[in-house]
Amino acid sequence: MMEHNQEKDMPKIDLPEDWLAGTDIDPALLNLYTDFPVRLKCEMFIYCQSGEVEASVNLNRFCVHQDEAVLLVPGTIFQIHKVSNELKIYFLGFSSGYIKSNPSQHMIDACYMLSESPVISLHKKASDLLRDFFGLLIRLYEFLDEKGRKAAANNLFADVHLAIHQICSDRNSQHRLLTKNEQLFRSFTRLVMRHYSQIRQVVWYAEQLRVSHAYLCSVVREVTGSTCTDVISSMVIMDAKSRLKLTDASVQEISDALNFANISFFGKYFKRYVGMSPLEYRIKG
Repeated sequence: MMEHNQEKDMPKIDLPEDWLAGTDIDPALLNLYTDFPVRLKCEMFIYCQSGEVEASVNLNRFCVHQDEAVLLVPGTIFQIHKVSNELKIYFLGFSSGYIKSNPSQHMIDACYMLSESPVISLHKKASDLLRDFFGLLIRLYEFLDEKGRKAAANNLFADVHLAIHQICSDRNSQHRLLTKNEQLFRSFTRLVMRHYSQIRQVVWYAEQLRVSHAYLCSVVREVTGSTCTDVISSMVIMDAKSRLKLTDASVQEISDALNFANISFFGKYFKRYVGMSPLEYRIKG
């Protein structure tokens, strides 16, 4: 179903076709991504008909329940923690190549609205409609040949993102406004997502956000109960774990990719947070 891109970066997932729709994913496939995070190159829209799945999307942990949907945008770091036996999901995905050649303002708007909270709760009528829609897409995908699927992609892409944009607009109109501190924390996490592999000094992030080091630390502690260093290190360790388990890159190559001064420092850093060396984690973890 999906292609893995084994670059010297966090392992990536993409789709082999412009779009793909399906259901009844084998839990064993989902369990491949338990504790081994990957970065999405494609976009995935998922509807949960029954059961639940607990996962991390970037730095936030969510549980997707029955009658909820989730949009995973390109660039998302995704990690599954737990899958219930009765899980049944529908999915619709668009490949990175297709998205790059077919930008959509509705997609941009929907991605922005869902960037911090990607799970959408649905009313029963919306759930029934979405289930029927996915069923139609699956039959359409199986009926069409490759040429027909390509021809159908543009309208499908536009219509899906128009609907997601409308759902997001309705949801966000009912949500409370973020506090100033919550907005600062979100800005901090966005910066961490972009720069954690190169920069781990909290003072640099504070400078970029134009606040003092002490104030940023205080806000992050207030909002999350964690320190700025905890937030940064969680991303570094997630990336390192993913590379160790899903690529053939050497420990030295991973250390270099994550901008550690040397392999010894990387090993001590990793062991501090994981409790074992990178090589032990690759073999036993």
